[in-house]
Amino acid sequence: MAARHFLTLTDLTPVELAALMVRAGELKAAHHRGERATPYAGKVLAMLFEKSSTRTRASFEAAWTHLGGHTMFLSPRDIQLGRGETVEDSARVLSRMVDVLVVRTFSHERLKLFAAHSAVPVINALTDRFHPCQLLADILTWIECHGDIRGRTAAFIGDGNNVCQSWMEAARLFGFRLRVAAPTGYRPETALQAAYADCVQVLDDPAAAVAGADAVITDVWASMGQEDETAARVQAFAGFQVNAALMARAAPGVIFMHCLPAHRGEEVSADVIDGPQSVVWDEAENRLHAQKALLELLLG
Repeated sequence: MAARHFLTLTDLTPVELAALMVRAGELKAAHHRGERATPYAGKVLAMLFEKSSTRTRASFEAAWTHLGGHTMFLSPRDIQLGRGETVEDSARVLSRMVDVLVVRTFSHERLKLFAAHSAVPVINALTDRFHPCQLLADILTWIECHGDIRGRTAAFIGDGNNVCQSWMEAARLFGFRLRVAAPTGYRPETALQAAYADCVQVLDDPAAAVAGADAVITDVWASMGQEDETAARVQAFAGFQVNAALMARAAPGVIFMHCLPAHRGEEVSADVIDGPQSVVWDEAENRLHAQKALLELLLG
């Protein structure tokens, strides 16, 4: 059988995603009870990261260790991929030696090329276009807070980046409405806006986006690789900060989410991220449990 990959949320069906959320909740409860099952003893998970990471790396290493396996971290400095070996050859070689590959890179096309030549499951640990593992944790967190999220409303404020574009996919797959508020020039891809127009509304007014929302999400204004654009982005995103005044426009019981790391005083005020509406620490922990459920699904 061909390996099954997880490159975007759309690689799973709504039924599979719903089941994955349930399983992640079960694994989280077992973790908090101190229970461990080790079905992947003797198996190896390799992490090929061309971008630095805190939560993604730590959560995958911890998850696979909890499940009994061994992890192998590979940076471009450590392997020949950083010295000119092709993506195709790297995928062919590594997938003969390990049981699953977690890849964090820049180009989404590069990730797809890697998956096309891998004999084992490849998981997207972030590309410039999508961050589906983050969304598994985000949706799990939202469900924990509000139960059934079908028909609810989320608002994403800020850069229409990889996290935002995975939220767009999630809106259709989980059946909620998403409003995105982003300045001109920083909106999600035009093709994705058209593809998800039935469930995603793109606006230029954060207040309109947040009005009546059940969940408010943001991300840094300048992501990895965009550091030289920081000054221009700070200027472009003036007025797009998630602060107490903006959160007051949301629905009662609204939650605030951020994939982290956060820049307090830029995309979010300190009183919001550190306040009672914030669930960012649960959200970060849920990377661990959602990814365990994902690994089970892909590997059996």
